[in-house]
Amino acid sequence: MAQTKDKNSVEKKMQLIYQLQEIDSQIDRIRILRGELPMQVQDLETEVDGLLSSITETKGNIEQLETDISDKKNEIKEAEALMTKYDSQQQSVRNNREFDAINKEIEYQALEIQLCKKRIREFTVKLHEKKDALIKIEEKAAGKQEDLALKAKELEEIVSETQKDEETLAKKALKIEPKIDETLLASYKSIRDNMKNRTAVVRVDRHACGGCFNKIPPQRQLDIATRKAITVCEYCGRILVDAQMGEK
Repeated sequence: MAQTKDKNSVEKKMQLIYQLQEIDSQIDRIRILRGELPMQVQDLETEVDGLLSSITETKGNIEQLETDISDKKNEIKEAEALMTKYDSQQQSVRNNREFDAINKEIEYQALEIQLCKKRIREFTVKLHEKKDALIKIEEKAAGKQEDLALKAKELEEIVSETQKDEETLAKKALKIEPKIDETLLASYKSIRDNMKNRTAVVRVDRHACGGCFNKIPPQRQLDIATRKAITVCEYCGRILVDAQMGEK
């Protein structure tokens, strides 16, 4: 009778710890699903912010180039006005020295006009390049903003849908935990913390551990199947339960 009682006690522990793992795994899946979207939304927000900053910077460059072109055109007008003035002065010079001095000023203004025209051509090429770049950046930003809006909406919907489920599952876990032996519960949590997939309890599947997939010796399989003792995988340390655990 005592042996049957012990077996039932161990079996109950195994059932409870397996149930807790099932609940925790569902919570993990919800958090993973929700956890990827915030990162995607954050990445998109960062990318959109960068593109918007680039748009602002490019617009500033365009405005500066347009100002530079306008300034050079004004410089050409000023140089042309000076050339007209010097031409008029040249008609009334009194000696060769004055003529040469005015002629040098005319030549200087002519060179200034050539230089301004050259700079205008350079600025115009850059202006076209910046305007083309702006169109591409604005198109990309519009696309990313659309992606961001969709992802943000998806995240909002998932949070709305899963938050209630997570809270319900968490309440179930809190009800089960006090029923589990403290030592076993502590071991379970420690194993979960050390596993990448947060799985501490696994079924025996095809004569192997459902966690690390190493083969389990026949005698240990029998011990697990009879549910007479808590058994852990000698390779990965996970708690092992038989393939029928959890089935109705």
